[in-house]
Amino acid sequence: MFVGPVFAREVVTTPRRTRFFLMRTIYVGGIFLLMCTAWLVLAGTQVVRNVGDTARFGSILFQILAPLQLSLALFFSAMSAASAVSQEKDKKTLLLLLLTRMQNNELVLGKLFAALLNIWVMLISALPLFVMMTLFGGVSLGQIFRVYAVTFFSVLTAGSLGTFFSFWREKTFQTLALTAVSIVIWLAACEAVGSGVLGNQFLGISCHTWMVAGSPLRAVLSAAYPIATLDPALGPLQTGVNVFLIFSLGAALLLNMVAILRVRVWNPSQEVKQKHEGIPNTGESIWGVKYDLQQDTSSQVADAARRSHVDARLTTHPATAESRQVWDNPIVWREICTWAYGNKILFIRVTYLVLAAFAAGGLYFSLTDSNRAQIGLTSSINASTTIPVTLFFLVSLVIVNALAVTSITNERDGRSLDLLLATDLTPREFILGKLGGIFWVAKEMILAPLVLCCGLCWGQGISLESLCFLLLGLVAMNFFVAMLGIHYGMSYANSRTAISLSLGTVFFLFVGVATCILLMISFSGSFQIQLAPFLAFILGGSLGLYVTVGARNPSTAIFMASLLVPFMTFYAIVSFLLHYTLAVFLVTTVTYGFLTAALFIPAIYEFDFAMGRTTTPNE
Repeated sequence: MFVGPVFAREVVTTPRRTRFFLMRTIYVGGIFLLMCTAWLVLAGTQVVRNVGDTARFGSILFQILAPLQLSLALFFSAMSAASAVSQEKDKKTLLLLLLTRMQNNELVLGKLFAALLNIWVMLISALPLFVMMTLFGGVSLGQIFRVYAVTFFSVLTAGSLGTFFSFWREKTFQTLALTAVSIVIWLAACEAVGSGVLGNQFLGISCHTWMVAGSPLRAVLSAAYPIATLDPALGPLQTGVNVFLIFSLGAALLLNMVAILRVRVWNPSQEVKQKHEGIPNTGESIWGVKYDLQQDTSSQVADAARRSHVDARLTTHPATAESRQVWDNPIVWREICTWAYGNKILFIRVTYLVLAAFAAGGLYFSLTDSNRAQIGLTSSINASTTIPVTLFFLVSLVIVNALAVTSITNERDGRSLDLLLATDLTPREFILGKLGGIFWVAKEMILAPLVLCCGLCWGQGISLESLCFLLLGLVAMNFFVAMLGIHYGMSYANSRTAISLSLGTVFFLFVGVATCILLMISFSGSFQIQLAPFLAFILGGSLGLYVTVGARNPSTAIFMASLLVPFMTFYAIVSFLLHYTLAVFLVTTVTYGFLTAALFIPAIYEFDFAMGRTTTPNE
């Protein structure tokens, strides 16, 4: 089998897991619930007179669900593929796979398709619901086929990107951060091309076609329209959607080809090789004794080992260099003063700053006098800028959350968490030390959105009052996602489960808010009577939030917070659409601040309970 035993094992073992069927059921049930909610919103706010009204409803609903499904599949395919390999590295089992007779293509493609198996099965499970939408009218089977083709190829490309970074980079946080930032840069670059950065045409093809050909989001939106937009300059390819399918397939092949050729060069990493060999590089020294690997003999290695023994160091080689002073909280000292997440994090910061430059350039272009004259002062940010800027805010929160959850899972997988718990460190020192390290390491991801908001106010895009609300709201959300990541890392022993749930919760909150806004705008009516149709959707969100956050360590505060967050988020959405900025700020900060406190207080005062460990008096 070309993809190897890794994928074959996944195909055999996956149907045995209850989670496999549960995920499919929740996904299909969620889409069906969203369809019912949209219909209740339409029936409660508008009068359905004829077949044309139902066809218009079916078309709008399809154009909402198609990009929603793409966003979920794109995010989870990339993160699932990235975390699948990173977990092998954290547990040191990738070295065992490299020692087997598996070929490079079997290892890389096996891990890729094993990670994407659940995603593809979920998409196929939802296909009957999309076919049922043809009964409303306004949607054809050709549109569904095009949308699914774009979604499947996008999943393959995003998963290949996650696998590429996971085999290349050593640390889990590096893999997750680079994957998220790369996807957003990909989407932002396509939006920049479509907004006219390269002019109206490039190489004889319109820039709008280039945007559709490169962006999965724009491709799925174009595929969802009843009539495909033909471009004579493309020749036999005809549409930008067809070009995107070729582009995504070529990108996936390129990423996998590079990963296959370099997998045994990247792994094990140079750091792991030196650690297992116990011998320094050429020209390096141990306790003042220099070595040359080309001239070392077995006796020299043995002598070096004896001289490096602790007794020999204390008697014959006393330390002359002054030791570094450790702070009162050694956790925050390690996070700030050492390369706890690898020195390649500098590359992540540079990549993120490139993304910040994209977002700043988009805002500057949107806030120029010429554009403001076209779109008006009340809406000074056009759609082509809103998407990358919104994604920029999302990826900042995702990176902070990924850093928080991996700061715990890395300790657990490296077997150092039990050692830390055996020391005299108090729970307060551990939690606050981790939070301090997270905010220090991710300072660029926290400060850049705040600076961007200040630039938006300076360009008269928002008022000073809205700027204050926005800054305080972003700070509150950063505290929330950081504490949420620590909570999941402490509650779940399986690293992949903790990372998936943590990142998935942040992404689902974002997608849920975006979906509610789209439904309210698309089927506009009286906001006061829209609570009843959304009630089932909100209760489902409350149940899902409580199951993931509080199932392992239930408490009254977590139950109340899980119940209130979806309701208050819905109220904040309605207030936002009605331009009640103060209400949005107060509801958001108070609600998510309460949930943050509900996660923070048990982590300090009931540390063993928050870690998911049960003890008895006899123990």
